[in-house]
Amino acid sequence: MSEYGFWSLVPSILAIFLALRTKQVFLSLTLGIWVGWVILNGGNPLTGTMDTLAAFVEVFKDGGNTRTVIFTLLVGSLIALIQRSGGVAGFIQWVSIRLEKKANDTKSRKMIQLYAALTGMIIFVESNISILTVGTLYRPIFDKMKIPREKLAYLADSSSAPSCIIFPFNAWGAFIMSLLLAQGFDSPFRLLFSSLAYNFYPFLAIAIVLYVILSGKDFGPMKKAEERTRTTGRVIAEGSTPMISDEIALIEAKHENKLRAYNMTIPILVMILFMPTMLVYTGWQNGMTGSWIEQIFTAIGNGSGSTAVMYSITASIVSAMLLYKSQKIMGLKEMIDLAIKGMSGMVSLALLMVFAFTIGALCKELGTGLYVAHITEAWLSPKLVPAIVFATSCFIAFSTGTSWGTFAIMISIAVPMAQNMDSNVSMAIAAAIGGGVFGDHCSPISDTTIISSMASASDHIDHVNTQLPYAAIAGIATFTLYLAMAWIM
Repeated sequence: MSEYGFWSLVPSILAIFLALRTKQVFLSLTLGIWVGWVILNGGNPLTGTMDTLAAFVEVFKDGGNTRTVIFTLLVGSLIALIQRSGGVAGFIQWVSIRLEKKANDTKSRKMIQLYAALTGMIIFVESNISILTVGTLYRPIFDKMKIPREKLAYLADSSSAPSCIIFPFNAWGAFIMSLLLAQGFDSPFRLLFSSLAYNFYPFLAIAIVLYVILSGKDFGPMKKAEERTRTTGRVIAEGSTPMISDEIALIEAKHENKLRAYNMTIPILVMILFMPTMLVYTGWQNGMTGSWIEQIFTAIGNGSGSTAVMYSITASIVSAMLLYKSQKIMGLKEMIDLAIKGMSGMVSLALLMVFAFTIGALCKELGTGLYVAHITEAWLSPKLVPAIVFATSCFIAFSTGTSWGTFAIMISIAVPMAQNMDSNVSMAIAAAIGGGVFGDHCSPISDTTIISSMASASDHIDHVNTQLPYAAIAGIATFTLYLAMAWIM
């Protein structure tokens, strides 16, 4: 158990509370991180302050963190280029013509939201690529149809991670299987699939997404956002700050007579297709055995997600530049200048990622996740294992902002606990995974939550507040199902 006990929870809870209360994300995270380092230094504010500054520098010693920050900046370049090329306007034009032919305004709104959600589900190879694709493709259309950006952020966020868990032929599945292999299971793939039958949260999260779209019945803060957009036409609340600068989000096409949808879709497809290829490339090692399918799957599991994402977005930018150059839309100098301008619009998001990584490292130093996991062990009976594991995983992911870190902590605890207490191992594994995704969906310091706000150009705290009620319904229903099944089974 963490030697800091309850104090290990204070920094992340303080940061999250202040962020939700004040909407000042940077200030809230700074105070949370500073309090954490004061705790680590035995209450000394001077050394705590110095270590806080050093902690931000430490972020860049991790190659994965640095690659993620670079990826964030490169996203701005891609968005700027495809808008200037006329690809975004062309895509809007192409979709609008087809929607107008098939439906009235109400039905068109439902259809475009359904397309966005299905796109997020289909691209289950990597959650960040899924979120980025949905946000980039559909934000201009949502704006034109006066659908709030909070809704787009919700659809992108709540369709990505759940689909990555339901279809685990990706780095998510490979990572979880490596954790199961470390627990001594000979067939982790089979065990992961058997646990899907008990992994209620991702299925319920997607079911709620589809219900909200098809019924048109929103509630809570999302309902207010929809009413605001209908009455005022504003896709973002007054006083809120979008995660992408308007200078990047509202770049006009260069040639109105050359609006071509493929100037947007081709670079996006390159990015999507490069992702699994780069995962295999970065994870391929000499001497791997088994069939070629097993070798590819092993390579995906060993691959670096941050490296693959960075390579994929770079390939997308290069392909976009070649495409636009061949059409004589822009010259090389203009494209480079535009790419740099695009990066400048993402600086605030890149800084937010640095803050999120810093507080994540702080939580690891304090032992936040281990403390929460261990204090629940005393409560457990065999029947309650899945329900308590789910709730614990949720709290860890919410307070640390990482679902993968939660998987690593909770699977190593839930599996032996279920085995020793003669509980259902598959259900315990499902609870650990589902709880991690649920907590990640609710956390304002989660990287996927941040990227969802960025991709949709939504205010970050507005996204958290509007998504929370939907995620909470799925989470409470999942917890209730685990309690019910405890008595049935």
